[in-house]
Amino acid sequence: MKKRLLKYAAVVLTMATYAYAITTGSFAKDNPAGVKPFIPEIVSQFPSVRDVAISPDGSETYFTIQSYGEEISAIVFVKLEDGSYSKPRVAVFSGKFSDMEPCFSADGLRLYFVSNRPLSDSLNGPKDYDIWYVERRSTAADWVGPFNMGAPVNSSDNEFYPSFGKSGNLYFTCDGKGSKGKDDIFFCAFRNGKYIERVSMNDSINSDGYEFNAFVAPDESYLLYTCYNKKGDYGSGDLYISRKKNGVWSKGVNSGPEINTSKMEYCPFVDTKNGVLYFTSRRNSVNNTFDSQQTLDELLHEMNRYENGQSRLYQINSPGLSIE
Repeated sequence: MKKRLLKYAAVVLTMATYAYAITTGSFAKDNPAGVKPFIPEIVSQFPSVRDVAISPDGSETYFTIQSYGEEISAIVFVKLEDGSYSKPRVAVFSGKFSDMEPCFSADGLRLYFVSNRPLSDSLNGPKDYDIWYVERRSTAADWVGPFNMGAPVNSSDNEFYPSFGKSGNLYFTCDGKGSKGKDDIFFCAFRNGKYIERVSMNDSINSDGYEFNAFVAPDESYLLYTCYNKKGDYGSGDLYISRKKNGVWSKGVNSGPEINTSKMEYCPFVDTKNGVLYFTSRRNSVNNTFDSQQTLDELLHEMNRYENGQSRLYQINSPGLSIE
């Protein structure tokens, strides 16, 4: 009994330490919860999975599947029914053009996404990437659309990865005019039922390098995003967090080695009710040390690991990101 109590106390202390770490923008190296695959029985059947969006009621999960060379990029979905996921299906609005990065509205009645589809059905060729949306009358109804968000959100440049606060304020990535460098996180305020002029976020977030794929908390208290090849990082792209205090965004802080690896981490999404962070990673744990006794089945098993360098979805309990 005493041993069990000591063990329980140790777990509580460790989790408290972890909660403090994530609240301050870093993660404990020995977090007992750890990063784990998200729906591996579904994700592992696709060559590459890029991002994820879960409906507000938790019943629908949309994500982007891509071919190895990204020639194909389509949005698929599964439904959670009686504790099990349904068979994946291509979203009714996707499959013909390059579609990616789904994002639900707070009521679950709109689904935003990024596409290079033409503005009119009379045009056949793709264009630059814009933010689009479909909508429905209820969560049981079919999607209608898609519709282009138009200016000032979209432009002749590429717009990516939409994320919305409850206020309607929009955060997204753009690689064009007004950027401080390569890709920047942009902000477009929602006022009196419409979006006003878009702006690149301040130097606490953006630099002359690459900042992209931002998830904003519903109350806009924090922003999770990727920085690419930033000096001192763990390698490739790392997830950063910035917090807003008194209306000012703090300088972004690396989220630490529990999440970031020498490979790319990107496309964050947070279940803010339950404090779970979902993200995409190209982490790799394939063992390339072989001997003459290795069988073909063993080699294929190693090649087909979940962590095999392809884009995969992961999750981690992150109580410091819970706000509801």
